[in-house]
Amino acid sequence: MPKIYLSPSTQDWNPYVTGSGSEEYHMNRIADALVPYLMSNGIQYSRNRPEMTAASSIREANAGEYDLYLALHSNASPESRAGQERGIIVFYYPGSAEGQRAAELIAGELKQIYPLPDKVTTRTTTALGEVRQPRFPAVLAEIGYHDNYEDALWIEGHTEAISQQLARALTAYFGLPFIYPSPVREGIVTVRDGTLNLRAAPDPTASILTGLPDGAAVAIYGEWEGWYVVHYGELVGYAAAAYIETE
Repeated sequence: MPKIYLSPSTQDWNPYVTGSGSEEYHMNRIADALVPYLMSNGIQYSRNRPEMTAASSIREANAGEYDLYLALHSNASPESRAGQERGIIVFYYPGSAEGQRAAELIAGELKQIYPLPDKVTTRTTTALGEVRQPRFPAVLAEIGYHDNYEDALWIEGHTEAISQQLARALTAYFGLPFIYPSPVREGIVTVRDGTLNLRAAPDPTASILTGLPDGAAVAIYGEWEGWYVVHYGELVGYAAAAYIETE
């Protein structure tokens, strides 16, 4: 199953013009809201922590294995135009086809909810470490301008919607169906012979991650067309719902 490194901003010195908090605070709110979508869609993740920096986040990510590095930030205008800029920019590294694809999917989804869709763009950069330095495809989303009153209010009021659109982009990127979060349930595998295949996608021809033995306890995070998204130990995948009993 896919795994991302999630890096919400650690820049607590960037205040929102509304006085509601910092860039770090609001980007971590979006990350918090995104996590249930990741879990319900079978996307594994690691996440930085507020006491970290961009540099230490990159080092931590590069010490592991991920399919995508996703950095979440909000922007600020140049001093000469303070408070006057609006928009969303999703950055990726030039020449990275997968980075570009992820950036375009994210921008496309955010256009659906941002009040000025023509100002949602993608852009290449070599200047941002979180785009340049990860060992795998990376994108950095500047979600609005925190020094612009309208943008700051929009971010504050659309935490859930932003997280959902990010999740829609991620599922499209990884070729997975989008599944809304639901309360986690416990299930028990019930097979008469052999094991129940835990697969990498909700498809009977998808690669098998492991076999789930009869009586195995699994955590169910999502459901889609006869398949459960299940967590079994450290593994996450899809299993046929017909062979898992729930209360």
